[in-house]
Amino acid sequence: MLPAERRDLLLARLSADGKVVAKDIATELSLPEDTIRRDLRELAAAGRCQRVYGGALPPAPAEANYQARTAVAPGSKNRVAAAAAALIRPGATVLLDGGTTALAVVAALPADLSATIVTHSVTVAAALVEHPAAEVLVLGGRLFKHSAVTCGATTAEAAHGIAADLFLLGVTGVHHRAGLTTGDADEAAMKRTLASRAAETYVLASAEKIGAASPYTVLPSAEVAGVITDVPGDDPELVRLSAAGVPLIRAA
Repeated sequence: MLPAERRDLLLARLSADGKVVAKDIATELSLPEDTIRRDLRELAAAGRCQRVYGGALPPAPAEANYQARTAVAPGSKNRVAAAAAALIRPGATVLLDGGTTALAVVAALPADLSATIVTHSVTVAAALVEHPAAEVLVLGGRLFKHSAVTCGATTAEAAHGIAADLFLLGVTGVHHRAGLTTGDADEAAMKRTLASRAAETYVLASAEKIGAASPYTVLPSAEVAGVITDVPGDDPELVRLSAAGVPLIRAA
């Protein structure tokens, strides 16, 4: 089998099974495991998969730049956003992450909602101008332009002064083995800091994020209060997440 044919086979298995186990494919093809690992490294370098220990997982399309992400699964994001907005009670203090789904959460909030929204997203903060009853606190720091959020030591220090009721967390991948992941190490650390400042953390998981993985772990899936998604309940990855004890919140 030619290298290009092997890589096509790996991508087909990744699409069908949601994962590739290097050892199993090597045994099936009677090839050294190092050959399959090399193929996976090349596919990962091309953005076609995400390498993990022992094999690979589907890449996260949500890792595209901010502008490109606005066109990814908008209907799914709106449904997830509506379910997330319903968790916010009057008078609550809420940490709202950055990203296009978080921006959709703002659009789904009642215009007269009286709550305190804390965010490190410049786009989310700007959208909240249209909510006159909401108190808005913006965490300053270095602007990470890829996601239009602030992060780094200054932002983390500001976050440590917050005690929130809930955190609506945006990630680029939700996977029962890889956990909750994103594409930048500093951003992952910032998200962990924000999660530590809230009584409960809920994940905004539109369809393209379920079963995908990115390089940097934010949190294990089981450490959140719920994953909000509109993916059908019989989806294989949702079944695996549920079996792992991850609470799932259905977005209609």
